Amino acid sequence: MSTQNKLIPIEAAIHFINKHFSDCHGALLAGSVVRGEATETSDLDIIIFDKTINSSYRESLIDQGWAIEVFVHNLTTYKYFFESDRKRARPSLPRMVFEGIILKDEGIVDSIKTEAKNLLDNGPEKWSDETMTTKRYFITDVLDDFIGCSNRAEELFIANTLAELTCEFILRTNGQWIGTSKWLVRSLRNYDEVFAIKFVETFDAYYKSGEKSQVIQLVDSILQPFGGRLFDGFSLEKRE
Repeated sequence: MSTQNKLIPIEAAIHFINKHFSDCHGALLAGSVVRGEATETSDLDIIIFDKTINSSYRESLIDQGWAIEVFVHNLTTYKYFFESDRKRARPSLPRMVFEGIILKDEGIVDSIKTEAKNLLDNGPEKWSDETMTTKRYFITDVLDDFIGCSNRAEELFIANTLAELTCEFILRTNGQWIGTSKWLVRSLRNYDEVFAIKFVETFDAYYKSGEKSQVIQLVDSILQPFGGRLFDGFSLEKRE
């Protein structure tokens, strides 16, 4: 089926549900098409709630010309993923449920949406002082590698790691959710759009010019309120 003949997302999602999950008890359409951020390669994220299934599963397929990711849960399994996402500070399923457009509901979806909203509003688990210290140490270690590296290929990968670790550090020390790939920078924008622009521009300038000084200054400024770089005296799981 050509792109021009595709059904609009909601129509395609309803068709999919009626075809494959007609007996489900609830269904949501989530993802980029709901947020108005869809691109030519975007798929449909569909969440199914079915009381009769024994275990959750995820499946990818093509239907009506759309790539579809379907996440199938009963009324217990989604709670495990909610809690897992909370602990890892990456609220993938709660965010999809909260943002999702209801396509079918036999009286269960509103309460699940409320659970998702409460989880998102409460934020992730706070980092302990020990965790913050450990993260400082590992950022310092990667920063030292970055400063000392003279191999451009290796340096690029070190810079990528440094960007991810420092972005995570900013978000988690400020009680914010994180993510992976595009969701990491989206999370940074949601927290502080001005700082996110500065962060991206700093690393982008390095990638273009190879000049490290701005990145080093940025990372140091992020660590400074927590005591700066950390190496001397750090220990991990030392037993007396």
